[in-house]
Amino acid sequence: MHIVSIAVSKKKGTKKVPVSEALVKVNHGIYGDAHAGPWHRQVSLLAVESIEKARSHGLDVGFGDFAENVATEGIDWPRVPIGSRWRLGDSVELEITQIGKECHNRCAIYYAAGDCIMPREGVFARVIKGGKIRRGDRVFRL
Repeated sequence: MHIVSIAVSKKKGTKKVPVSEALVKVNHGIYGDAHAGPWHRQVSLLAVESIEKARSHGLDVGFGDFAENVATEGIDWPRVPIGSRWRLGDSVELEITQIGKECHNRCAIYYAAGDCIMPREGVFARVIKGGKIRRGDRVFRL
């Protein structure tokens, strides 16, 4: 289980831009991301397998297109329990706060990609311990 992609956006409702690494702040989220702040959805996570499934249905999508901050391989995020804690890289610790979300009447992501899988397959977390994450970092449940 590891990080395949990290992505950020300066504005909500837009695709995120992939970056090679990111600074994650306690009770805030990923530095420079529009969704960061003192709330329960500081970091969004989505499985690469979910993105690949969308591609297999004909959607032309890449990392960040569903506004996910972190895409991982090997974790079925919709099945993890709320409250579970996860380590990303050497130091970042996240607590899962929400599975899926209500879609905002076909948001910009839906119109750009043709579908939005975050409401069904994404999860959200708050930051318990900060640090730096990089593509390729291991992810494991605490």
